[in-house]
Amino acid sequence: MNPVISATGLWTPPHSVTNAELVESFNAWADKWNSENKAEIEAGTLEAKTHSSVDFIEKASGIKSRYVVEKTGVVDPDYMRPKIPERPNEELSILAEIAVLAANQALERAGRDAKDVDAVICAASNMQRAYPAMAIEVQEALGIDGFAFDMNVACSSATFGIQTAADYIRAGNAKSVLMVNPEITSGHLNWTDRDSHFIFGDVATAVLVEAEDIAPDDHWKILGTQLKTRFSSNIRNNFGFLNRADPSGIGTHDKLFVQEGRKVFKEVVPMVSEMILSEMERLKLKPEQMRRLWLHQANANMNRLISSRVLGHEASENESPTVLDEYANTSSAGSIIAFHKHSEDFQPGDTGLICSFGAGYSAGTVFVERAG
Repeated sequence: MNPVISATGLWTPPHSVTNAELVESFNAWADKWNSENKAEIEAGTLEAKTHSSVDFIEKASGIKSRYVVEKTGVVDPDYMRPKIPERPNEELSILAEIAVLAANQALERAGRDAKDVDAVICAASNMQRAYPAMAIEVQEALGIDGFAFDMNVACSSATFGIQTAADYIRAGNAKSVLMVNPEITSGHLNWTDRDSHFIFGDVATAVLVEAEDIAPDDHWKILGTQLKTRFSSNIRNNFGFLNRADPSGIGTHDKLFVQEGRKVFKEVVPMVSEMILSEMERLKLKPEQMRRLWLHQANANMNRLISSRVLGHEASENESPTVLDEYANTSSAGSIIAFHKHSEDFQPGDTGLICSFGAGYSAGTVFVERAG
């Protein structure tokens, strides 16, 4: 059976934080921290915190704002993290809740009932618990029979999830697979780190992958998929049950998101560019046939360089659309948001690429063609 993308779904949080708001809260926190540690700073045992700025953020990333599930804690200089209350076990968890919202939109757009779905894959960077799997909770909430499981390949989780769903269909183990990407990245971001406090935003996306013979007429053929991983610690989050308690506070910073940004840029750009070009050669696709690249929304400069290497020229906004400025980096969901919001103008036969890359290192490509 040939796998296709029948529909996508997107849930956007109601709260947005602008760069100006973020800078104001960060700088107030930095001033407070510097005041509280004045003696150590003057003695040279601690380094003073420097201010952030809107210009610095936009130049470094291209980000102008981000959506968050909870705003008051993020912009509070005395708190600097989202205030998300823990829910009782009997209540639908927040990660499952936003996944269901995105999933329902995808199902509605495909004209599909949840009972017709065979499997659920929850592919995201940061699950809120080890088990039960978030995917099984989503399955239960939607009333889906069959099976479900979680997978985590950081920012590449969605493309890895699409290939996994496609493989189930190719093998005849399912005809309809719902792949969801709930990303509450505000919970793992260190909002007091000047070099990364602006990077992430929250969102949830969903992709319905199905056998071509049951898909709606308005679907996307999956021409080919390719995955690649190579170990690197340049993007890392060490939080886990083995280090949940650290009374000394030593090492606490690395239990949140940390990265060596310059190294990531230098090493990931050629890896992803070469991977895309290699897969295009295998599929016999030429650069001029690629109408659009829906790239991972992590950094505008990375996307600019990757797209130019793939297309052979500086990509226009139409050829490589950006949602990074509005949504910031939403980890696995970024390329899916770009695809969801910038694909309606495709005509039958038009070809494009969904591509994600990130920690691992990991990268995934999904080449698609509009059916008709």
